[in-house]
Amino acid sequence: MAAMHLRTTGFHHVLRKQAPHRSPVFARGLTTASSSSQSSARAAVYATVFAASVGLFAVYYYDARSAIHRYVLTPVLRRTFDAETGHKIAVKVLRSGLGPRDPVQDDERLRSEFWGRELSNPVGLAAGFDKDGEAIDGILNLGFSWVEIGSVTPKPQPGNPKPRVFHLPDDAALINRYGFPSQGAASVISHLRARIPKFHQTKDDTTAAFKPGSVLAINLGKNKSSPVESPDDFVTGVKTFGPYADVLVVNVSSPNTPGLRGLQNRELLQDLLTSVIRARDELEPSPITARRPRLVLKIAPDLEESQIVDIADLIRKSNIDGVIVSNTTISRPASLTDPNKSEMGGLSGAPLKPRALQVLKMLRAHVPASIPLIGCGGISTGADALDYARAGASLIQVYTGFGYDGVGTCRRIKDELEALLRAENTTWKAVVDESVRKLSWTEP
Repeated sequence: MAAMHLRTTGFHHVLRKQAPHRSPVFARGLTTASSSSQSSARAAVYATVFAASVGLFAVYYYDARSAIHRYVLTPVLRRTFDAETGHKIAVKVLRSGLGPRDPVQDDERLRSEFWGRELSNPVGLAAGFDKDGEAIDGILNLGFSWVEIGSVTPKPQPGNPKPRVFHLPDDAALINRYGFPSQGAASVISHLRARIPKFHQTKDDTTAAFKPGSVLAINLGKNKSSPVESPDDFVTGVKTFGPYADVLVVNVSSPNTPGLRGLQNRELLQDLLTSVIRARDELEPSPITARRPRLVLKIAPDLEESQIVDIADLIRKSNIDGVIVSNTTISRPASLTDPNKSEMGGLSGAPLKPRALQVLKMLRAHVPASIPLIGCGGISTGADALDYARAGASLIQVYTGFGYDGVGTCRRIKDELEALLRAENTTWKAVVDESVRKLSWTEP
């Protein structure tokens, strides 16, 4: 036993001699290495979480349907900046290519027909938002089937003095007295040319929008310095923009250019229509679309019934292709409550809808079914759009509703409209065809 004890003691002594000596510095090194490894792991986790969060937010942001656009970003933009500055920021975002998009394919029930050409849906954006054609593709990405840029004047002009745009949030309305601020034709042409694909090939279904099921319209304005009664600015616009547009809109209805609405009087309007139609017919087919552009007249909602009858008579006797009803109104409905209601300029938004619908119905009753009408005024829901279809409009446009509700406006209107059509087991085209057939003028 004593020998065993000695041997065991010796064994432990040997182990103690062979065991390496760990200094305090070495121990601290091990601790530091372990801590560094844990920090690296945490950093990797944080980076992964951050990247995933950014990715998820990007997916959320780029989806135009996301609630953040309607309930956060758009209201913040409206309340942080004056109306015109907010407008310019929105155009710049859409121009940059960083704007949201409509990720949903349009339902078949929304298919629309315009001069025998099929559009994916009936919802367009009216002139006044993208005045100089800077953000066409960004707007088309939001799901609009057609975009109307302008108004564009032949020569650059600053428009009316600022401030000249006013929100009426209590009334879901807007008053503007922009007065055609425009970079001029040369600048807008440069924007349009920059959009043309490098290896563009014209096909039967090619449009100036360069997107299937969509069209591009250009709203032609008149320089303030030009003679009031002369059609020359519009003729210049037709010749300049004809090759780059599917539709040219002759705007004689803005209330913010002195004397412009006078061109809606019969004698002056007859001369104007004759001049622009001649200029259009003299154009060579567009190298982009292989067609000449359609000509559309844009009228005011403040016309008397006798004026509407006169305009309809001129339209029937001319080769004008369609009419947009309507522009902004100079009237102020008694229902307005917002403090800005007394501002001068054209009123748009929800209060305009009753009058615009009334004028559209009157005009529909005095023009044949072959002349399509485009409804514009106070449209912000699918039900609003359907009201215009039942009044005889082939397509509709939004403007003020887009400004208030943001980039998801088009998709929301289309979804609401599709649900209404589905509930009635019908389609947009069927509603339009029936309304136009019942309400249009026929040869006595």
